[in-house]
Amino acid sequence: MKKFVALFIALVMMLACVSALAEKVGVSMPTQDLQRWVQDGENMKKELEENGYEVMLTYAANNVATQVADIENMITNGCKVLVVASIDGGALGDVLAKAKENGILVIAYDRLLMGTDAVDYYATFDNYKVGEIQADFIIQKLELDADDGKTYRMEVFAGSPDDNNALFFYNGAMDALKPYIEAGKLVVPSGETEFQTCAILGWGTDDAQARMDNLLAKAYTDKTFPDLVLSPNDSLAMGIANSLEAAGCPLESFPVITGQDCDKANMKNIIAGKQSMSVFKDTRTLAAKVVEMVNAYLLEDEVPINDTETYDNGVKIVPSFLCDPVFADINNYTELLIDSGYYTLEDLGL
Repeated sequence: MKKFVALFIALVMMLACVSALAEKVGVSMPTQDLQRWVQDGENMKKELEENGYEVMLTYAANNVATQVADIENMITNGCKVLVVASIDGGALGDVLAKAKENGILVIAYDRLLMGTDAVDYYATFDNYKVGEIQADFIIQKLELDADDGKTYRMEVFAGSPDDNNALFFYNGAMDALKPYIEAGKLVVPSGETEFQTCAILGWGTDDAQARMDNLLAKAYTDKTFPDLVLSPNDSLAMGIANSLEAAGCPLESFPVITGQDCDKANMKNIIAGKQSMSVFKDTRTLAAKVVEMVNAYLLEDEVPINDTETYDNGVKIVPSFLCDPVFADINNYTELLIDSGYYTLEDLGL
């Protein structure tokens, strides 16, 4: 009898798991224009399908109305969980309210959903730490702690003001670099250091190039160039490098340029000496964590989180799981990106 009961319980648990794993999950990504979101979407879909879910994956072409329509369609089609990487973190309140009314779990993916109580969890990397890593690279690369009397010319770029992460990147870097600016070790010839002044709406490469063109024309009329440019991500770093190259900056005089995402084109620039580093946020790690969160919720287990204080969306503190970023440069990219299988040598033109 005991053996029969045990078998019955095991069968019930198995059926519960099968039922949960047959659920439909919606994944709404902002755009296919940036390589990292394509990889995020593909990794997410692959991980979820391997765990038995039916996946609705959409890309919204950086159009908020399209993303709203995508999410409405996911709600109509019976998705039990929505994973949303927003275009504008504050523009989805109404459609997310519909999701909440339908009992749908909402996980914000790498961009916090703002101004709504309809977001349940947030999965991302430690975004303040991204900026800290970029600043620490600059400090070490230029030996800013050395008492050598040297000064360095710096320009500052920031990400899109409608992306909550952008301010975390900026603050992480500038909090670390501000003492060197105040001490005169770092000099900003343009005088532009405030977030809103340095921000590039939409993270556009062309817009970053245009701003760098303007900075060179405004503050470098003697045909000199900055010693370093703080760039929060690779799309901006690409525009900055394009501007410097067009202005005739010799390769040996290229400034230290930071980045984020390890996009293929930017890794080629790192190899060529046109960019110094890029923070690596392994989307495989983040996708795996989101799948773990989805599984835990649908199987009525405890959803894994490691932060309950940092991410205030204006309505609530959103329980979060923060993955740790690292950085790639000319010295470690092979081990970090090639040996791990993230890229092939061919991907980087090698």
